Amino acid sequence: MEDSKLPLALRSNLLDLFGQIEREFENLYIENLELRREIESLNERLTGDGQAVEGGDPTKGALKTKASHSTSQLSQKLKTTYKASTSKIVSSFKATTGSRALCQLLKEYVGHRDGIWDLSVTRTQPVVLGTASADHSALLWSIETGKCLLRYAGHAGSVNSIKFHPTEQMALTASGDQTAHIWRYMVQLPAPQPPPDVSAPCDEDQDSSDREEGEVDGEGPCEVPTVRVATATLKSHQGVVIAADWLVGGRQVVTASWDRAANLYEVETSELVHTLTGHDQELTHCCTHPTQRLVVTSSRDTTFRLWDFRDPSIHSVNVFQGHTDTVTSAVFTVGDNVVSGSDDRTVKVWDLKNMRSPIATIRTDSAVNRISVSANQKIIALPHDNRQVRLFDMSGVRLARLPRSNRMGHRRMVCCTAWNEENQSCNLFTCGFDRQAIGWNINIPALLQEK
Repeated sequence: MEDSKLPLALRSNLLDLFGQIEREFENLYIENLELRREIESLNERLTGDGQAVEGGDPTKGALKTKASHSTSQLSQKLKTTYKASTSKIVSSFKATTGSRALCQLLKEYVGHRDGIWDLSVTRTQPVVLGTASADHSALLWSIETGKCLLRYAGHAGSVNSIKFHPTEQMALTASGDQTAHIWRYMVQLPAPQPPPDVSAPCDEDQDSSDREEGEVDGEGPCEVPTVRVATATLKSHQGVVIAADWLVGGRQVVTASWDRAANLYEVETSELVHTLTGHDQELTHCCTHPTQRLVVTSSRDTTFRLWDFRDPSIHSVNVFQGHTDTVTSAVFTVGDNVVSGSDDRTVKVWDLKNMRSPIATIRTDSAVNRISVSANQKIIALPHDNRQVRLFDMSGVRLARLPRSNRMGHRRMVCCTAWNEENQSCNLFTCGFDRQAIGWNINIPALLQEK
């Protein structure tokens, strides 16, 4: 531990916690030894009694009943003692406000040949799910049936993000081929199927280690209509285009690149309007405000920047330095907040009116990837490198963790989350490097009731 870079106070706290865990297990071990001795003693007595009455004693049946009853009581005592003891240990790892809200598996979307970096839901009818993959393609899916409806194959590199136009059937994809594409789509939804009867508590801790990493159920990419030519190609970057988004109204788009710049384009002419420079390292994400001409960009330089285009004559920028490692994403909420996530294992909530310091900080046990915030309830969905997906409210209170077991959940890093809300029905979509996207039906009223 001499080479540890952890602060002394944190190390002391960790050592104290591990000491408590060790003592708990020691007590369990001693109790189990004592219970084993009791079982052995009881078995010896039962065996002795059985030999004494051998030979047709009329009390033999009564003895069997008594022995069975005694053994049953002892077995129950063992289970109760074990559960009571282990619950003390397990409880120390759970949030005090942990939820038991119900999460229902909606559908799994399997068809990509490589990891899925990003996903998004259309904002117009028909409502479909879009996924962007390292296999150089973007796929559109029927949310209800899980059927692949359309494939976009116009990029020559990994497709790193996908976003849909606010009012038209157009998609915007960013790629490792140093371009962003705008392309049109037409899809017809298949007939809906009955929902699967699969549900589990949101804090399920089972692992999925019995399945091989990278193993995906189902077949390869489905044979579906394919679009190969973009309506517009945006070519001004000198490096990987890692993300892109539509500005409010859909007449302009912003792109973020590993060339350390973000670009603003006119959709109709594909003309480059502004180049947004200032980040010291590669950009990781960009996001636009749903109702105002605001853009936020995040970077490996540990900062995110807020770009203001509300006044055509003034393009102001503010730099925020709240993280200590790569800022993997920063997103707007419907209100006046920005939520940023980082490889430093924290998520911070900021007030746009006063962004000198965060109004809430969420600390996690794994790096945080592309986050999303539900529009109606403002619930933050955090995808992690350790395959977990956790839900928090805007004040930083943990609400739930999505199931991850042998039956459901991701088997590798979770890259992105996206919400789709309709009335009381709320769907959350997640995607990961296990080549699949998963849809979840989140019981929002139950989630908030146990808050």
